[in-house]
Amino acid sequence: MALAARKLLGGEGVRARVVSMPCWERFEEQPEGYRDAVLPPKVAARVSVEAGATFGWERYVGRRGASIGIDRFGASAPADRIFRELGITPEAVRDRAKSVLGKAQGG
Repeated sequence: MALAARKLLGGEGVRARVVSMPCWERFEEQPEGYRDAVLPPKVAARVSVEAGATFGWERYVGRRGASIGIDRFGASAPADRIFRELGITPEAVRDRAKSVLGKAQGG
């Protein structure tokens, strides 16, 4: 989702990075300089994409960021259908990223 959204954003002239963070604990064990290089403190426009609960991502997206994920239970269907019905699509990620970016730029 994130890579596809990045491609959509790039097609609209919006530069974006995708960072994969499979383990928060391992990331937190890294030196501060490394963590700051991966998630620069000056970058406030951040969006997390999680095929599960968004709980915990606020520490990485910050107050101005957004998290996309599944914060409810009870859905059962093929992944493509679930993601589409819950709004976890490349287009939804693109739109949320543009909204976060607009707010970070004062728009």
